Amino acid sequence: MIKRPKPERFRLRRTMMFMNAQKPGLIKDAYIYGCDSIMLDLEDAVAENQKDAARFSLYHALTTIDYGDTEVIVRINGLDTPHWQEDIRVCVAGGADGIRIAKCESAEDVKTVEKHVEMAEREFGVEVGRTLLMAALESPKGILNAYEICSASERMFGCAISGGDFRKCMQTRFQRDGIDMLVARGQMLMAARAAGVQCFDTVFTDLDDEEGYEAEVRQNKAMGFDGKSLINPKQIRLVHQIFAPTQKEVMQAEAMVRAFREAAAAGIGVFTVNGKMVDIAFIPGAERTLRLAKACGMYEGDLV
Repeated sequence: MIKRPKPERFRLRRTMMFMNAQKPGLIKDAYIYGCDSIMLDLEDAVAENQKDAARFSLYHALTTIDYGDTEVIVRINGLDTPHWQEDIRVCVAGGADGIRIAKCESAEDVKTVEKHVEMAEREFGVEVGRTLLMAALESPKGILNAYEICSASERMFGCAISGGDFRKCMQTRFQRDGIDMLVARGQMLMAARAAGVQCFDTVFTDLDDEEGYEAEVRQNKAMGFDGKSLINPKQIRLVHQIFAPTQKEVMQAEAMVRAFREAAAAGIGVFTVNGKMVDIAFIPGAERTLRLAKACGMYEGDLV
């Protein structure tokens, strides 16, 4: 049985690719595509009369496939269905890194899932606290309660917006400039940052619209998202390219962190880097840039 290391609450999650948990041919070698996380789906991708079969396939994949450094998250069925409790048991028993709570609308939803996750961890002899959580915000209520949701559990590592369901609730359609979801994206991002968790954008479903996809990914980065949900391996490379820091940004970040540590050792709180005044407020962002650069193979230093 494959035993995965304890998952990291905060790690690089630029790309999170959805895959039908019921399709062994899809999920058996998903790690080869190079995405940061894969999302094995028990919800929308699986027909109502195939939920048991999907759970069987999921458990077999989790316990027999070595996904290496690729994080494995599972989207469970909604709490308004009869499936979610057994979904949780299979996820925990199989050793999934985390669970995505579908159609999450309140902190109580998170706490309910957390309770059952802990019960399953105890049942199957899994370290209590090992299984991480994230929330899918798919309705106006979910967006309005985003901060409470993101703050509801120490297991929470992030939240993501689901465009299809949200647009349906708002009685709108996809707009290439993103105006249809701009407010929701912004509110979710602020809630995630206030709660100290990561934030992910929705999937882009038109695989033939490469120009539109690139524009949306660039907008995602400009707004401050940590990553994007995907539906196809060919979407991975562009996200990784766009989210990678430039060499100039890496050099600036390295200079800032190095100068900060030297200044701190000397008891200095404000200093200059390349002619610009810098203080401690700039350092977390600089360190994040270096961690991202290291993950992208652009930085080999020892500052992170």
